[in-house]
Amino acid sequence: MRVAIGIEYAGNAFQGWQTQSHGRTVQDVVERALTQIAQEPVKLICAGRTDTGVHATMQVAHFDTDARRPLEAWVRGVNSHLPTSVAVLWAVAVDDEFHARFSAEARRYRYVLLNRRIRPGLLNGRVGWTHGPLDEEAMAAAAGCLVGKHDFTSFRAAECQAKSPVRVMHSVVVRRQGDIVLFDFHANAFLHHMIRNLVGSLVFIGKGRRPVEWMGELLAERNRTLAAPTFSPDGLYLCGVDYPPRWSLPDGGRIIAAPQLLLP
Repeated sequence: MRVAIGIEYAGNAFQGWQTQSHGRTVQDVVERALTQIAQEPVKLICAGRTDTGVHATMQVAHFDTDARRPLEAWVRGVNSHLPTSVAVLWAVAVDDEFHARFSAEARRYRYVLLNRRIRPGLLNGRVGWTHGPLDEEAMAAAAGCLVGKHDFTSFRAAECQAKSPVRVMHSVVVRRQGDIVLFDFHANAFLHHMIRNLVGSLVFIGKGRRPVEWMGELLAERNRTLAAPTFSPDGLYLCGVDYPPRWSLPDGGRIIAAPQLLLP
């Protein structure tokens, strides 16, 4: 049978999602826990690989198994074998046509940025941080040009392996809640470091170091060296994946399940 699972994790406890020889990745620990319940090797396929330090309130993955277990065993049973920084939230039986990556219609990310004079203590590793005032209205205006189908070469990591730099950005929302500035991105897919590079350039604009029009110019130039440096991974969260309703995933895979303290 094929099972889809929703997973949340604190990315600063792991060295990324994708399995590594040292075994200290999210994929490694979840596969080991699944293997304990299935009593056979289990291989996970996820919707989107996250880098070291990047968190997830809703990562979606699937696996195939010959083991017959109640769905609750793939949740509470698996969680009993996981470290406290990662948890399976739900499990759903799906047909063989479901693929966590290729069936996904879009992904949602949120960047949580603390904007105050003093660095974070309680939220260290869970939020980005910049001191000095930010103009969220200027950043929101600059983000508007990102919506639509564009070549995002200027915001693509040099080691990105995607065949094409073209992505469709459905929406970008920038808003402030007290000392927290939230950046919400919704697109069909993202390039390696794309969001962190976008946030870095938006912060330049928010600080008045560049005009609002600069964002559109960067898109047109298609030159990574012209954009701002890559921003910290600390505040980046994968917040869900959009799937067609035929597979009946909880909220279509889009739940934002993290505490409101971090994601107001």
